Amino acid sequence: MSRVDVRRLGSRAVRIRVTPGTVEALRAHLAAEPLPGQRELIPGGETVTVLFDGARFAREAERVLSAMAPPEPLVADGPLVEIGVVYDGEDLQDVAELLGTDTAGVVRMHTERLWQVGFLGFAPGFAYLRSTEPGPEIARRASPRVRVPAGAVGLAGEYSAVYPRTSPGGWQLIGRTDAELWCLDRDPPALLVPGTRVRFTAVRERVAVPQAPAPSAPGPAPARGLRVRATGLQSLVEDLGRPGHAAIGVTGSGAADRGALRQANRLVGNPEHAAGIENAGGGVELVAVGEQVVAVSGAEAELVVETPDGHWRTVERGRPFALDDGDLLEVGPVTAGLRVVIAVRGGIDVPPVLGSRSTDTLAHLGPDLITAGVVLPVGRAPRTVVGAPETALPVPDGSRPTVLCVTPGPDAELFPDGAWEHLLDEEWEVTPQSDRVGVRLTGRPLARADGEVRSQALVPGAIQVPPSGEPVVFMVDHPTTGGYPVLAVVAEADLDRLAQLPLGSAVSFADGG
Repeated sequence: MSRVDVRRLGSRAVRIRVTPGTVEALRAHLAAEPLPGQRELIPGGETVTVLFDGARFAREAERVLSAMAPPEPLVADGPLVEIGVVYDGEDLQDVAELLGTDTAGVVRMHTERLWQVGFLGFAPGFAYLRSTEPGPEIARRASPRVRVPAGAVGLAGEYSAVYPRTSPGGWQLIGRTDAELWCLDRDPPALLVPGTRVRFTAVRERVAVPQAPAPSAPGPAPARGLRVRATGLQSLVEDLGRPGHAAIGVTGSGAADRGALRQANRLVGNPEHAAGIENAGGGVELVAVGEQVVAVSGAEAELVVETPDGHWRTVERGRPFALDDGDLLEVGPVTAGLRVVIAVRGGIDVPPVLGSRSTDTLAHLGPDLITAGVVLPVGRAPRTVVGAPETALPVPDGSRPTVLCVTPGPDAELFPDGAWEHLLDEEWEVTPQSDRVGVRLTGRPLARADGEVRSQALVPGAIQVPPSGEPVVFMVDHPTTGGYPVLAVVAEADLDRLAQLPLGSAVSFADGG
């Protein structure tokens, strides 16, 4: 191969495919000599994806990288981490039979080899470890487990990994460890980062797998804030997210409809990144604790303010309004769109996690889901004026198909002829299984791509096609990497409309050039 294989992944990302043994060499080279506008590097099984600050930087990088010679493999020389393992996993005997050895042979195979972190994905701190020496590939379990405990050590394909938290999983479990793979008090939080070398050692004593700490006693209620009387289907605290951590398995998250959050914050005079409330479907009820200034954007819904003495008035999206102490804001069921965004002057002032106050529903990072009865604290009011009324941003109402522009994805050539036209010609329906991780669509299934792809980076708007042939369009809480081919990517300008698609509504795709 005289050139590396370079493909665009949406407008701001470039994916470089190399041989698996040179992924770390390419990642290390780009980390040491970053390209103009380079923001993040996300290694995969045989790719490195580079995220840029804008489309202009991505276009220039595509040209530069396409002329690059393939990197030479690196001798593993990253920091060495030793992990003690009790080899008593549920699948240890099955793995031994697969390899034609006994359980002691599996332990020797695992401990005598040096491993290196290739990439992180699936969950924060979940590192895919590739051996520096050739070895057998282990098939995943035919039926994944619903619950794999934190600290479980597993094998799948050419990789080994340690589950940093309890989660579903289909890897073959051979042991367990008490090593703390993920800790927010550590910098970086992930124990294993790309390039790190790992040596597993067998230990005899029983390892106590760390348990989640008991929840702390609630502190005093905030003197100023919004008391939640009802949450509707789901209400979350969201700001503009936590970019910059994809390499350790943490996606950007943040508000699903970023334009709506920015608008609501402008209206109350906040910085655009201030945290607000994202509610799905309406039905949220908030009582002012102290005087507040509030604005609502996003999905259409009736907005009613009721005073403690029973008087009420309607208010409008796109206009700031005042709440006196004890006033109740009621958001009715949505009539167009899906997600209501509520900003309060001063912002929701919960503790940030990795620089963001956003709730990541997949990684379980950030504030807990909002529950009835809590008082959300409000920060100090900014020294700015309240914004002038604005026209409410349009949202899909479900009366006709929503058209989203797409560009070909980096794996489009893996699909049979006609798959791209099929994607564009079909009218797809948003299923009830859609959430902040992905919009799941149903329709006439797409033809399956030829061959498989190794886990590789994803971005919001990436359209992945699983074996069912029914596409999944990834949203803000998407996993950082995925193992199904990406046929197309939704244009960045259409991501907010993607977030507002009502469940059951029709959507079609148009070639965005």
